[in-house]
Amino acid sequence: MPRVTYGAARHRKKVRIFKRAKGFRGGGGRQWRVMQETILRADANATKDRRRRKRDFRALWVTRLTAACRMRGINYSRFIFGLNAADIALNRKMLSEIAIHSPGDFDAIVEIAKQHQPKAAAAA
Repeated sequence: MPRVTYGAARHRKKVRIFKRAKGFRGGGGRQWRVMQETILRADANATKDRRRRKRDFRALWVTRLTAACRMRGINYSRFIFGLNAADIALNRKMLSEIAIHSPGDFDAIVEIAKQHQPKAAAAA
């Protein structure tokens, strides 16, 4: 019984994989077995890093807000607590954009957050 080689279908599959591996370094872009493993690993990292990007951006926004809040005499956690107490529903991305592009408006938001601090924290 003759061996089945899948002819045209196998060729199309290889062409797809070779196109995806274009630009990979070393054997990852040239050798069939290494290329298949490299593509699998690249897909796994792409999935992982799509989630990682969201984490990294949130950390960036928090860092920016921390710096902006310290310049105005309040720490980040008290600032966020004050915003929640004042029912201000701005996310961290928008708050960091406001802090960078319109500092006057951010000053007003900080003052509102300061007004909504608990009495013991305001005295301390």
